[in-house]
Amino acid sequence: MKKSGILNRHLAGALAELGHGDGVLICDVGMPIPPGPRVVDLAFRAGVPSFAQVLDGLLDELVVEGATAAEEIREANPETARLLTERLPHLSHVPHDALKALTAEARLVVRTGEARPYANVLLRCGVFF
Repeated sequence: MKKSGILNRHLAGALAELGHGDGVLICDVGMPIPPGPRVVDLAFRAGVPSFAQVLDGLLDELVVEGATAAEEIREANPETARLLTERLPHLSHVPHDALKALTAEARLVVRTGEARPYANVLLRCGVFF
């Protein structure tokens, strides 16, 4: 059994399959998930695991070359907006409807237990070399 890092076997396996340019959506329980991407649902109960916990865990495992969030997050959820800006300095923003459309292109969706407005971000994988 793994001693550290991501223990969820579905998530660990999905991350190992990602390549350069692949999209990973980290989303809250309210984000509509389109058919197509692989989904790893970590939601246990409201708020567990939190969006911040999942984001930090994935950032420990991935090289990220870009990220996109809904522009509405700035006003509707300033705490999560600050978190994203701190963790992802090159974060871009699009309207929420555009973010939902982009999720169809994601290769992986990781659903958190977060239940706050616009707690969603689309990461674009980079390479470590």
